[in-house]
Amino acid sequence: MSTDRALEQAALPESAAPAPAPTSAPLPRRVPDGVVTALACLGQFMVVLDVSIVNVALPSIRDALGFSTADLPWVVNAYTLTFAGFMLLGGRAADLYGRKRVFVAGVTLFTAASVLGGAAPSAGVLVAARAVQGLGAAILAPCTLTILTTTFPEGARRARAIAAWTMVGAVGGAAGAILGGLLTDYLGWRWILLVNLPVGVAVVAGSLLWLADLPGLGGRSLDVPGAVTVSAGLTAVAYGIVQAGKDGWSPVGSWLPIVVGVLLLALFVVVEQRLAAVPLLPLRLLRSALRSGANVVMFLLGAGFFGLLYFVSLYLQNVRGYSPVEAGLVFVPHAVATVVGARTAARLLAAGRRPPVLISTGLLISAAGFVWQAALRTDTLVALGVIGPGVLVFLGIGAALPPVAVTATAGVRPQDAGVASGLANAARQVGGSFGLVVLTSLAAAHTRSQTGGSGPHPSGAALTSGYDLAFLASAAILVGCVLITVLLPWPPRPKPAASEG
Repeated sequence: MSTDRALEQAALPESAAPAPAPTSAPLPRRVPDGVVTALACLGQFMVVLDVSIVNVALPSIRDALGFSTADLPWVVNAYTLTFAGFMLLGGRAADLYGRKRVFVAGVTLFTAASVLGGAAPSAGVLVAARAVQGLGAAILAPCTLTILTTTFPEGARRARAIAAWTMVGAVGGAAGAILGGLLTDYLGWRWILLVNLPVGVAVVAGSLLWLADLPGLGGRSLDVPGAVTVSAGLTAVAYGIVQAGKDGWSPVGSWLPIVVGVLLLALFVVVEQRLAAVPLLPLRLLRSALRSGANVVMFLLGAGFFGLLYFVSLYLQNVRGYSPVEAGLVFVPHAVATVVGARTAARLLAAGRRPPVLISTGLLISAAGFVWQAALRTDTLVALGVIGPGVLVFLGIGAALPPVAVTATAGVRPQDAGVASGLANAARQVGGSFGLVVLTSLAAAHTRSQTGGSGPHPSGAALTSGYDLAFLASAAILVGCVLITVLLPWPPRPKPAASEG
């Protein structure tokens, strides 16, 4: 089977019917594939970068704005939870009102919120700005993948574009740590947000000039109640878990918000099933066990992976005394490893290798890296205790993401392309948000147990012990991903054609 044919079969819709004309946007000859791919990837890079770019700057932000240790993760969580909670709304908006229009609106809102956050005079304003940033990211992020799937026909061109998109998304995590360190050390922490201004202006200008302006489905309203209930529910559950890590499992402080969050999520299901004219999450997207399973894997992958940069950044600065730029430069090999993993996975997919093999192999490599990372001590040689295991983690994640993304978005109906892309992105972001909440609470509780709960400033050994426990938990989550991947109903390998005579 040829490379193009193998890729076409991997992404062929379930009905095997050719897509209607409006779903594929033939580009003007003057606009190369690379220009459209670059614009979509730049948008994806911005939103992923802002998940991790603040990690290296967290100690500086804490000192400047007076965050407590327990509240500091909300600089990250305010962004990721809003991002995840409204991403399905962003995907549906792209389907209804047109990908280009919604993409430009999302980039504009994201850029404006970045400027607000960069000028924030207090902790509350910064958290609010990060939440608005997350809303902008939720609007633009689904468009980045949908622009590619509706521009490039199924086959090798689409596979290459999606591979570039997933690689940029994975690289953005490590690049955020590097860029965050450089900006924090030389210009101040505010520039980790203000840097989005020139990038956002460039993306908006390029999109207006070069992206095809396909009309949306139109004539339908957005499911705002669904978006509000799912976002509020996720935030309430996350808040309860954070409070449990901070003050213990009290009935009011932790269990009450968790129960309220679960009720809101149940209400979201009712809204989607019975009340929404155009559901935020059409249940037909979940009828494919393979596609649903791929989104579960995406959720757990995010939960296991997102905490690495957070904890290692804190370890390098709080325990080892690194400056932000020194901590950021430690992640250069991580970024290189991500590129190597993603490019290797793209080549193997093009060669006809089965996605479950690539996903499982990548996740096992990452899990091994986390187990190695859990051997961290206060005096560990950084090259062996941080860079070595981190390279394994990022290499494996880079290899696993492309086949997971292709599986999670393949075979959807054209009118659901945006919401399917949003679901895949939301699964990873929700997983990352909840993973970070759970892992930081777990690490904080373990650190308190090491110090007897006394003193606001635990020792480096106690902090490191908490980080190590979080790394082991991440490894366990990724091993669980492998088990789910193996159990999914993958289609059988195509049999080679019998030779005549």
